[in-house]
Amino acid sequence: HPSYYHRNSIQQLELPQRKAALIVPAFETLHYRLTFPKSKAELLSMLDMGSLYTFRYHVWPKGHAPTDYAKWRTATVPYRVAWQPDFEPYVVVRRDCPRYDQRFVGFGWNKVSHIMELDAQEYELLVLPNAFMIHMPHAPSFDISKFRLSAAYRGCLQTLREEFHQDLSRRYGAAALKYLTAERSL
Repeated sequence: HPSYYHRNSIQQLELPQRKAALIVPAFETLHYRLTFPKSKAELLSMLDMGSLYTFRYHVWPKGHAPTDYAKWRTATVPYRVAWQPDFEPYVVVRRDCPRYDQRFVGFGWNKVSHIMELDAQEYELLVLPNAFMIHMPHAPSFDISKFRLSAAYRGCLQTLREEFHQDLSRRYGAAALKYLTAERSL
């Protein structure tokens, strides 16, 4: 049972005493109806048969690539991954973790900025070896449509990203330079 597994992981990893973000590897299906896999072995079989894919690998692989799905396939214990630009995993964190930055409402950069802030605060990014989630297809949101169609929307988002970087620099000093450097080298 997923919630039992998460609770168990939280206890075993001593999450209440530790600054860690537990990453739940994300997958997706293009089918509107899916029999949810009951185990990791079943999920891997569905992945190999092509009825599941690693999340957004065909449109935005950078968002989840640091999860290291190849390692996850055989992992039996949680493993640490490093922050990379545009990383936006789904995570389980303590309630007292940094909140999402409210500038990023709608589509774009909400999860990315949150993980960046967790990394700046030296949270460990730990991938859970037996957890997974599956994203189901749905109609595009109003916000993603605005992002795709409106240069003004994208421009505003870019301005907010720059403000966010400045705020990180003020809060975390030289340690935050890696985020700006990574952003500029893309």
